[in-house]
Amino acid sequence: MRSRQERFRGRVFSVVTDEVEMPGGRVASRDYVRHVGAVAVVALDDQGRVVLIRQYRHPLRRDLWELPAGLADVAGEAPPASALRELAEEADLQAARLDLLVDVHTSPGYSDEMIRIFLARDLSEVPPEARHERRDEEAELEVARVDLDKAVAMVLAGEITNVACVSGVLAAARARDQGWAPLRPADAPLP
Repeated sequence: MRSRQERFRGRVFSVVTDEVEMPGGRVASRDYVRHVGAVAVVALDDQGRVVLIRQYRHPLRRDLWELPAGLADVAGEAPPASALRELAEEADLQAARLDLLVDVHTSPGYSDEMIRIFLARDLSEVPPEARHERRDEEAELEVARVDLDKAVAMVLAGEITNVACVSGVLAAARARDQGWAPLRPADAPLP
């Protein structure tokens, strides 16, 4: 990279233009989004059901089925702690076991956003007095528990389209079918 110019800076992302030397020596401009990153959680209960959240997404003007998830925007907070925080805030759940399921770059053609997706098991309810007060788009969250195989069918039927949810549900089903052998430690290094 020869240079970088910031075009926009917001709380969640910025837009930059990099001047990069291409193979052969030509210099090209590349615009892209720099993102703070995110975490998501496939919370799987003892009955093999995954916790899904139905949430309004303004850019699409509709509700989507998603996993409990959120931005990696708390200074000094490790990704596993972010995942557990989001699980508690969005689904009122705690997990005694957390493993790393999969990492996904959401759209590397124009963004550096990466979502680290965890598998949470041994779930329990957050005590009512300790629950997070949901506001704004979180105030109307619908939380559902769906059999993991049914969630896979929802992905394949186009009912689940959120990239973290698609990736997490399919990876969890595959990991389950392999006896959880593909799981990595929750604190595994970032790719």
